[in-house]
Amino acid sequence: MRKILITNDDGIDADGLVRLAKAASQFGQVWVVAPESQRSAMSHSITLRHSIEAWEVEFPVPGVRAFACDGTPADCVRIGVLNIVPGKPDHVFSGINYGYNTASDLQYSATAGAAFEAAFQRIHTIAFSEDACRMHEVTDRYLQEIIAELLDKPLAINQIWNVNFPGCELSACKGVLHNRTVSSGEFYKDRYIETKLSEGRISYLIEGHRNYHAVEGTDLKAVFENYVSVGIATNIS
Repeated sequence: MRKILITNDDGIDADGLVRLAKAASQFGQVWVVAPESQRSAMSHSITLRHSIEAWEVEFPVPGVRAFACDGTPADCVRIGVLNIVPGKPDHVFSGINYGYNTASDLQYSATAGAAFEAAFQRIHTIAFSEDACRMHEVTDRYLQEIIAELLDKPLAINQIWNVNFPGCELSACKGVLHNRTVSSGEFYKDRYIETKLSEGRISYLIEGHRNYHAVEGTDLKAVFENYVSVGIATNIS
């Protein structure tokens, strides 16, 4: 039986994690190792200067063993692969992230960072993300189908499958687009709100605005046009 390790960056209680574990359980034995709380935008960071802790928790999907961890998502993959899953997993799934992981945002994403850690460990990996909304009809319709399709599709070293689901009603979804490249553009155009504090100090609070322009053939263009985007992302760092 396949052994599947699942993590995320939204935390052990995230709805997307539960939905992914439920779908994955149709394909093998599932372990979850996920952060105890939100760890977004931590990229591929790992903990070096102090120990990390993990503890088994109750999980709402029958047959799934789940552990919360006080480290980063990449830490979760490392201890899951090296210590928790007996004999190492055959696959790692990361997600389902609350918010797209497309374009240049991949470099910040801890969903992608965890997936790239698994790829570094030479494990076949799929990252799943969806629009940051409560509309999950498209994800729920295509999730198992895409898992089945990608589970045995090979990847080169340091590559992951990257899947993004649009946040539209199922009736508005136009289907699945494969071989989407990672857009070189930005999903969010950021700026910092500056506030002057005492003693010459200044605070900077990030504020992002969605960019709705994307090049044809990219992941960003696909989700903007209500397609499921499937493509390969490569860790070049």
